[in-house]
Amino acid sequence: MTLPFKAQEKEIIKTGWNFGPLPVVGFDSDLGFQYGICCDIFNFGDGSNYPNYDYKINLEASTYTKGSSVLRTYGDFKHLIPGGKLFFDVAYFNAPKFGFYGYNGYAQKFDPDKIVPATLPSDTKTGYNFMSRNQFRALASISKTISGNLSAAAGIAFYHITTDRLSLDEYEGQSTLYDQYVASNLIHNNEKKGGNVTQLRLGVVYDSRNHDSDPTSGENIEVSLVYSPDIIDRCGYSNLGLHMSLCQFLPIYSDRLTLAYRALVQLKLWGDIPYYFTNNINSMFFRKMYTEGLGGSASVRGVNRNGVLGNGFVMFNAEMRWRIYDFKFINQNWQIATNPFFDAGNVLQAYRLEEQKRAGLYSGDEYVIHYTAGLGLKLVMNHNMVLSFEAGKPFSKNDGAGLWTNIGFNYLF
Repeated sequence: MTLPFKAQEKEIIKTGWNFGPLPVVGFDSDLGFQYGICCDIFNFGDGSNYPNYDYKINLEASTYTKGSSVLRTYGDFKHLIPGGKLFFDVAYFNAPKFGFYGYNGYAQKFDPDKIVPATLPSDTKTGYNFMSRNQFRALASISKTISGNLSAAAGIAFYHITTDRLSLDEYEGQSTLYDQYVASNLIHNNEKKGGNVTQLRLGVVYDSRNHDSDPTSGENIEVSLVYSPDIIDRCGYSNLGLHMSLCQFLPIYSDRLTLAYRALVQLKLWGDIPYYFTNNINSMFFRKMYTEGLGGSASVRGVNRNGVLGNGFVMFNAEMRWRIYDFKFINQNWQIATNPFFDAGNVLQAYRLEEQKRAGLYSGDEYVIHYTAGLGLKLVMNHNMVLSFEAGKPFSKNDGAGLWTNIGFNYLF
């Protein structure tokens, strides 16, 4: 064992296959308590690249007490393609209670007293900012080295999404924001039940990180074009988008203290996006289970999940990662770390703003930045499996009440 900033013992070099079955016990302020089972499967080869792995496969089946459930598998194969890698992700998310806060962040009118009908008791729980949504997601991406740390990347993705009004018994008789958006045609008739999205992705990736899951130095940059042809539903929702992200990891003190930050911009270049896909973050290689924002555990931590929707958006995350304590347990290398963080984000390109104004749901505020701050605690095994606890607080009550908390896996970026 070591104390902070003291020389650490020599690490155990992992080789071959390593299995990490775990019960899933988590919590998310937006979703409730999570329980289930997952397994991380690693292959470290002959150990010469440790802590980097050759192959990783993850399996998870879990459910949340607020009704959502997850079935997911993903794989990251670094040596299957000579000079490149293959990533795949297949997942199904069931969410009978899914956050919906309207379009364009603070441009949507906010009323903390919304909305329980006068015919119901005053202490009735409100379902105003909720709807139902189910999503099936399948994605595959490959990269091939061009030179040094620079790679070309390509991918294909398919999403099948179903949406509807909130129908849980405890919210019977309540009007929701989703209902108002459908009635005012802010959600069009041909998209109110969801639809299908196919994506073709092409880009470049620069990656000089010293390892993937727990980097302490280097950069990870992705620039990609994402084309979504409306070849299945044929409702007029073809579009072309641009995704750009920069992650940098700056060692402050050896590998014990690291300043990490991410800047991400996503823009619509052409076409129309259906409302149910305005929250998608179009990254080639996923870091978190949920790839949606802005708001929630995958983007601006502490803002209501999917609380900021637009045609294009920007976000910034910064955190100081301090590796406090190293120890050995069950023949594995473990670390305890903490990560105070600051997040910000906002809409860059408004979504149906004029329709929002005509519907009387416009607050008068546009392009106001959403800020949050918080603290995380991490338990890391072999630099690759990261158990995470984070708590954050938005600067504005419009973005969420109380303290946002999340127990899950992995660093944000």
